Amino acid sequence: MRRRTTIGSDRRPRSTKEVRSMSARASWKGFLRICLVSIPVKAYSAAASGSKIHLNQLHRDCHSPIKYRKVCPVHGEVEGESIVSGYHYAKGRYVVIDSDELEKLRRESDKVVEVEGFLPKNAVDALYLCGKDYFLVPEGPVGQKAYRLIREVMTERGQSALGKIVLTGREQIVLLRPLGRLFVMSVLSYSGEVKDPTAFEDEVEEGAIAAPELELAGKLLDAASLDTYDPAGYRNEYTERLTELIEAKVSGKEIVRAPAPEEPQVIELLEALRSSVARTQKAQARTPRKRTAAKKVAPSARAKRTASARKRKTG
Repeated sequence: MRRRTTIGSDRRPRSTKEVRSMSARASWKGFLRICLVSIPVKAYSAAASGSKIHLNQLHRDCHSPIKYRKVCPVHGEVEGESIVSGYHYAKGRYVVIDSDELEKLRRESDKVVEVEGFLPKNAVDALYLCGKDYFLVPEGPVGQKAYRLIREVMTERGQSALGKIVLTGREQIVLLRPLGRLFVMSVLSYSGEVKDPTAFEDEVEEGAIAAPELELAGKLLDAASLDTYDPAGYRNEYTERLTELIEAKVSGKEIVRAPAPEEPQVIELLEALRSSVARTQKAQARTPRKRTAAKKVAPSARAKRTASARKRKTG
């Protein structure tokens, strides 16, 4: 198995046609249960597949890919069917837990999103969102009306739903919230999986803030306020530069280093606030231009074409 370094990307959202072409790849199927109401649903991962650039590990001398084998220190390399799961409970001691024992732990509700209750839509701190999101949609015609009904009521009331689900063999807490015509299901971290923020408060000094500083800081926030968040207005510039680097190396072009940014100057707080307010107000006075992500050919595809062209020239 190859170990890969993963770098994020900001490729465009998939079109309706592309999403429909993936309709058979639901990550999970089951029921959304609210008290005695059960709605057949299926979940699709909200993360776009193929939206990341993967770098393989290579041997520096010959550029062959590094391989990792499953090796027992006593018997050497072993096949997958000879591997079992176990828990390390003491130094050099393990208790074996086989798949049948794990299967017995599963409950009938493993195929159910069990709604525990409803709460205001902003009641859960973003600190507990662990970055795993799914689009929850009705499965078949039976649950369509009930799905729409619950979604509409939650939208009108500005509410989210807190529930439990078993995903990949593990019970998870999830937050359900309406998004357009859909429900988005976001996995939440348990309290023990998030560090207590108060443990870091000693790093922040206490002290009074002067009224002029509060006023200027308020003006800065007012000048830089945004009405909405437009994901298309932001580009992953690092990934764009990485794509250009890969294409340039495949094409044999010279690599030009990007200029280093200037070190920020440390200036007096009030002066910095005044300058920031003036700069922000001046920038907003100009006609805003909407930034859109540039369409790029994936490095693998373009690189292959370039490499093929070079071979034809040298052949």
